[in-house]
Amino acid sequence: MTDPKVDDSRPSSARLWNYLLGGKDNFAVDRELGDQIRVAHPEIAAVAQSQRKFLIRAVTLLAGELGVRQFLDIGTGLPTANNTHEVAQRVAPASRIVYVDNDPLVLSHARALLTSSSEGKTAYIDSNVEDPERILADAAQTLDLTRPVALTMIGILGNVADYAEARSIVERLLAAVPSGSYLVVSDGTDTSAHSIESERVAKEGGHTYNLRSPEQIAGYFEGLELLPPGVVSTPRWRPDPGTDPAALDVYCGVGRKP
Repeated sequence: MTDPKVDDSRPSSARLWNYLLGGKDNFAVDRELGDQIRVAHPEIAAVAQSQRKFLIRAVTLLAGELGVRQFLDIGTGLPTANNTHEVAQRVAPASRIVYVDNDPLVLSHARALLTSSSEGKTAYIDSNVEDPERILADAAQTLDLTRPVALTMIGILGNVADYAEARSIVERLLAAVPSGSYLVVSDGTDTSAHSIESERVAKEGGHTYNLRSPEQIAGYFEGLELLPPGVVSTPRWRPDPGTDPAALDVYCGVGRKP
């Protein structure tokens, strides 16, 4: 039985992405649009997979070599393998993770499936990315915002229609965390005719996602110290040794607040 809060008449970003990743937590409306997007952009499933793999690589680096113990994951999406807390707590069991999403299906799954290690803690916030002050106030119940925090924003800023507002959201979040905090962003880009067509198809199908240019993705990191290799196509951010993945229409970066 569908949760009465879940709207299965319109596609959901989280459920659509779940479908493109091969998951089963989606409805017919999500699958129909997902198939249309796949026709417009045959590499869209690879884009989705590359973002998940990037999150794993970035969180492993942050929790390991860089010693971060607090993560604010905004735009969580539906649980899958190697969620943020699982990756972080595998490296550092005392890590604390706060997940943020406003999709009722995501939140119900998260509370059931995303359970913390005994040493660490996980929490869940029902909030829209466009309300950073509420996110920060609720996150402060679990995280110590006087100590470094990694802000992970994977595939979420494209849901903010106005780029200036997206920049403002990032700036307001970063202003609330101390030196030594990190920003982790990955979002779809307008770097091919296929990606631009998929954006049009998605909007016509009821799912508005705003592609950015690589330069706009880089703009989120203004004032931060970018970790090598900088802002690059997501598969090419610190790929596995011995691999040389092809670029996709999705860019990312990790920056440190000085």
